[in-house]
Amino acid sequence: MAPSDAVAGEQLPPYLNIDRENAPGVVVGRKSREAVEKRDKQAWLDNFAEDGIVEDPVGPSMFDEEGVGHRGRDALSNFWDITIATTEKIEFVFDEGTICGNEVAYIGKIVTHIAGHISEAKGVFTYAADENGKLKSLRAFWEVAKTMESLRPA
Repeated sequence: MAPSDAVAGEQLPPYLNIDRENAPGVVVGRKSREAVEKRDKQAWLDNFAEDGIVEDPVGPSMFDEEGVGHRGRDALSNFWDITIATTEKIEFVFDEGTICGNEVAYIGKIVTHIAGHISEAKGVFTYAADENGKLKSLRAFWEVAKTMESLRPA
């Protein structure tokens, strides 16, 4: 049955009636992006679960040579310091998310302003919430080489 075919008053299962603003993955993702935009490291860290992980980008990169991600408070704090803190501004330009359970995936780009230049990381960006409404996983699928090719003066 399609959601539009529901009988008045009938309770639809959550997967047929997604709250697009308040789904757990959407909420933790929004909090993460807002903290980055406000340059609020503490709010960004507080949004994560104790064992939360960031893989940005997924796989080996200049931020994570082994490609294992940044897990736990100390590693997340260090990730902020070597990435977000070095920028002047970060913009998130995402299309509508695809919500599945406590996760959301966006297709779009992250526009980074750094040292008078702009780069665009185009890709897929996912956020997963745990059972307590904390960010347990942030994964960013973007290619370093393509992003570097986009680098241009601001």
